[in-house]
Amino acid sequence: MKALIGRKVGMTQVIQDDGVVVPVTLIQAGPCTVISVRDEETDGYSAVQLGFESNEKLNKAQAGHAKKAKVTPKVIREFRVDAEEATEVGSSFNVTEFELGDVVTVSGTSKGKGFAGTIKRHNFARGPMSHGSRNVRRPGSIGSMYPQKVYKGRKLPGQMGAAKVSVKNQTVALVDEKRNVIGIRGMVPGPRDAIVTIAGGAQ
Repeated sequence: MKALIGRKVGMTQVIQDDGVVVPVTLIQAGPCTVISVRDEETDGYSAVQLGFESNEKLNKAQAGHAKKAKVTPKVIREFRVDAEEATEVGSSFNVTEFELGDVVTVSGTSKGKGFAGTIKRHNFARGPMSHGSRNVRRPGSIGSMYPQKVYKGRKLPGQMGAAKVSVKNQTVALVDEKRNVIGIRGMVPGPRDAIVTIAGGAQ
């Protein structure tokens, strides 16, 4: 089963065999333990819950959920898998599940930018700066006289970032079993030390 939870370490460069320098994001991934297994008969779908890192301050519900796996996970994430890929509770996975060249999907929470206007958030153009214009950085008209309401989904000022982002079709460029580090070619969402998930398979 090709799925892991990890923490983003930062970026570096890797020189390939052909001499090409490739930007790589390093992720401290695993070991991850199977906390729970979902199946079609009981839950209506097939999935596996993985736990990552250790936390000694779990509440009773969390401790009871992870008791069968004999771990105290700090982070729990669920991955959809095929029925034949499901494994037993207590099984452990590390970066050796992946190989160089594997295509993966990396998901995480993007950097939060706070409240932002339409120019920064949606790349709007500004208005004229002269001749008494008061519409320099305003969003402009957001609707007509009819139907006298603002449609949902209109691009407006608001919270920028801090949202779940998935980057698909990324390539594994480095696997370091000794340090439990996996390198993903290109960018990965989130700041340093952010929790990310790595799932195998092209999308």
